[in-house]
Amino acid sequence: MKRLLLSVLLWSLAGPASAVGQAERSDLETRLADPGQQVIQTVDYANTRYSRLDQVTAENVSRLKVAWTFSTGVLRGHEGAPLVVGHRMYVHTPFPNTVYALDLDHEGRILWSYAPKQAADVVPVMCCDTVNRGLAYADGAILLHQNDTTLVSLDAETGRVNWSVKNGDPAKGETNTATVLPVKDLVIVGISGGEYGARCHVTAYGLKDGKRIWRAYATGPDEDMLVDPDKTTELGKPIGKDSSLKTWDGDQWRMGGGCAWGWFSYDPALDLLYYGTGNPSTWNPAQRSGDNKWAMSIVARHPETGRAAWLYQMTPHDQWDYDGVNEMILTDQEVDGRPRHLLTHFDRNGFGYSLDRATGELVTAEKFDPTVNWATAIDRDRASPTYGRPLVDPRHAPETTGEDEVMHGICPSALGAKNQQPAAYSPQTHLFYVPTNHFCMDYEPFHVTYVPGQPYVGATLGLYPPPGTDRTGNVIAWDGVKGRIAWSLPERFSVWSGTLATAGGVVFYGTLEGWLKAVDARDGHELYRFKTPSGIVGNPMTFMHDGRQYVAVLSGVGGWAGIGLAAGLTDPADGSGAVGGYAALSQYTAAGGQLTVFALP
Repeated sequence: MKRLLLSVLLWSLAGPASAVGQAERSDLETRLADPGQQVIQTVDYANTRYSRLDQVTAENVSRLKVAWTFSTGVLRGHEGAPLVVGHRMYVHTPFPNTVYALDLDHEGRILWSYAPKQAADVVPVMCCDTVNRGLAYADGAILLHQNDTTLVSLDAETGRVNWSVKNGDPAKGETNTATVLPVKDLVIVGISGGEYGARCHVTAYGLKDGKRIWRAYATGPDEDMLVDPDKTTELGKPIGKDSSLKTWDGDQWRMGGGCAWGWFSYDPALDLLYYGTGNPSTWNPAQRSGDNKWAMSIVARHPETGRAAWLYQMTPHDQWDYDGVNEMILTDQEVDGRPRHLLTHFDRNGFGYSLDRATGELVTAEKFDPTVNWATAIDRDRASPTYGRPLVDPRHAPETTGEDEVMHGICPSALGAKNQQPAAYSPQTHLFYVPTNHFCMDYEPFHVTYVPGQPYVGATLGLYPPPGTDRTGNVIAWDGVKGRIAWSLPERFSVWSGTLATAGGVVFYGTLEGWLKAVDARDGHELYRFKTPSGIVGNPMTFMHDGRQYVAVLSGVGGWAGIGLAAGLTDPADGSGAVGGYAALSQYTAAGGQLTVFALP
């Protein structure tokens, strides 16, 4: 990995090209600049998940006490985090996606609630639990993308529905688990459904009225994808005409997946939106020869038009379900003596990528999990015909065995070396704090026929820890200067919560057993732990109220890792092998749904 010659700098919320006076900022920009509030799930547009609050420090965090709690009344996986806007907190739940507005001035009193009327038949077509990764706020509205793909704008004061619009069709397997991102006067949303053969897309709606502004598909003709064959690039070269159509068999792209169900980032200075796309459909690679573009890709788009500036496919012709939807963390730094606008992405495939986010040029790509064996490296030789592509080890490529044959010992598993749980970055330590999984898998592809609304997976998985360990999770600190793990904290189970870094020198994360932990950002030694009522798959957050800093986290075991407990499944093969892989989890926690808020005494 190229050495980063100067320390990584925290990306400014407003961006260098947006140095406007406070009076010229929008309501959203003003609140994003206030560390006492959290108005979007990613904390800032750069997706650093870094808080500038410093009242809670490495020296005093051990004194944290529970200030108050709130029961959500739902017993499924609680991903995402609450929002804090002014003196109000907004809490969401898994399906049915109830929203609560709580009054922070009066001990969390419920001011209003919104209970969507969603048909229960959306639940069976949701992959990997009925999670929802949270709300967003913009210009007096709370934005909720429901599991049934209904996008709703709620008046933040009253809970009244401003407008709603349907973004997909659950009858075709199209659902939603992700949050949204407000940008300017737009709301950017993705969709789920790759396991049902959905042809996925990203869509922009008007913030004020819900009118659809543009829609960009992940696969298909150039105009459908909003790409320009001569101007949209990959690794600096134009992608050319029909870049997607040429990489699929026949019309397989019509049920090709490529869903954007993860996180969005935005660079105000470059005016570019970033996100990743997921697996191609089906999981059986024998049924879809070619690279299957643009599934498994990082995408940079102009938010006002949706036109793609550049793309980069991380896992061409995916054979392992290594969705590319994990967060894109934006930082400014100098590489080889010149400043670069970088995008850093820890992919499910086990490689950590840094790209120039203005051009899409590949800067670095290194394994952040040493057990990764499906590929030996990412080709960094610019003169090579495989430049930028993974160098796949055929001993761990399921397609080489053929259908109905099991390939053993692939690392990482389909869960990925890291899944959707977001990493954090601290400008104080110049480290990325990455929650990881530590599973390998056996993979058996089989032929599957596409039927709208029915599973379109075509593979059976078995999950287990890598040889020599019984622990399946770590939190790692990734050193961007040296291109290596600075420190690593092993956990009994995958760390399925996000991390939060703070100016107080503390990193917070949760465990599947239900522990909220605080560790020293410099060396990872544990400073504090508290056992919440259920496993944590939500993301810790922090806020200020009346001059006092609080830390909050949703607990409620679930998500792909906890689907067995959340849905009452017992067959080890269920949940694409997750039920068997996490069978011991039931000895440590049980289903629940609670918000726990902490503060110093």
